[in-house]
Amino acid sequence: MNRQELARRMYQVSYLTGSFLLRSGQTSTEYFDKYRFEARPDLLREIAKAMVPLIPRDTQVLAGLEMGGIPIATALALESGIPAAFVRKQAKTYGTCQFAEGSEIKGKRVCVIEDVVTTGGQILLSTQDLRPQGAIISDVLCAIFRGNKNSSPLEEAGLKLHALFTMDELKSMGQDR
Repeated sequence: MNRQELARRMYQVSYLTGSFLLRSGQTSTEYFDKYRFEARPDLLREIAKAMVPLIPRDTQVLAGLEMGGIPIATALALESGIPAAFVRKQAKTYGTCQFAEGSEIKGKRVCVIEDVVTTGGQILLSTQDLRPQGAIISDVLCAIFRGNKNSSPLEEAGLKLHALFTMDELKSMGQDR
């Protein structure tokens, strides 16, 4: 599937109109439900195929952030053969009491995986938790970047963002029918 078709399908499946309360407290008549493309195996597979070339070559572990980064990290692991870890927002208080589950991250070059990035707030928090556990992190990979290209808190933290699409690209290519 080419890039234009992928954008069109992602947009078609995930773009909703109506009345939506946003996290900011504002109301919007438009909403992009990323879980709709993540829940479609056919589409998630195509997204992963398109994202594999964006994975930095020295990556040893793909760290999917709870919750939206986990399906993408899993699909990327299947397509690339790179092991995955699943990163919680908080460590469990039972069982193994781990913050990151799955593959070992200590001493490994870890690429953080997220579905949609705006400011990167959760990425910064998770990176601050992963680095003391020995993860070597310099790259972040996402399906959609909807933030400001001119000012990125991720860059300020020494993280390089690789995105499959910007939200503007997705809208522009997705609306072309």
